[in-house]
Amino acid sequence: MENNKSISEKDKGTALHYMKTLVDVARESFLILDADLEVVSANDIFYQTFKVSPEQTEGKSFYKLGNGQWNIPELKKLLEDILPNKKVVKDYEVKHVFETIGQKTMLLNARQVDTVQLIILAIEDFTIREQLEEKVVEHEKVLAVEVEKKTKELSNKVKELEALNKTMVGRELKMVELKKEIEEMKKRPG
Repeated sequence: MENNKSISEKDKGTALHYMKTLVDVARESFLILDADLEVVSANDIFYQTFKVSPEQTEGKSFYKLGNGQWNIPELKKLLEDILPNKKVVKDYEVKHVFETIGQKTMLLNARQVDTVQLIILAIEDFTIREQLEEKVVEHEKVLAVEVEKKTKELSNKVKELEALNKTMVGRELKMVELKKEIEEMKKRPG
C-alpha cells in the first residue's frame, strides 16, 4: 500500500522522538506541528512563557490555542504561504497582544520537514530585548540633551574666564607700566 516515497510509521515515530529530544533542551519556545497545523508537541519553555499546559496545547489546532490568540494574520501568512514554498523561515517578526501575558514581540524560525510531514516552529521572545533597546535609545536622547546643556554651560564659563583673563592681563600690563613710571620718577633729580 505504501509507495516508495512515504516513510514508515516507525521511522516517523523515531524522527518525532529525536525532534522532541532536541526541542526539550532548547532555550526558546518550540512547537512541533503536523501537516494540519495541529500541535504534536511543545517544550517546557513554551508552556512557561505562554502560561499554558500540555493538555491545553497538544492535539489542538495551532490557531485555536489560548482561545484563538494564536490566530494571528502574520502567523497565518508564515505557516500557510511562506513556509510551504521556502521550507525554512528565519527571524520572522510577529508582534501580538496575548490575553494572559500581554504585548509580545517574537522572532519566529520555522522549518518544514516534508519526509515526516511536520513543522518545527521556534519562538524567541524578543520583547525584553526590544524594550531594553528602546530604553537605551531614550537614555541616549536624555544624555545628548544633558551633554549639550553642559557643553553650553562650559562654553559660557570659558568665555567668562577669557574675559576675566583679558581684564587681568590688562591690569598686569598697566601695573608694569606704572612700575616703570615709578622707577623713572625715582631716577629724576628731586
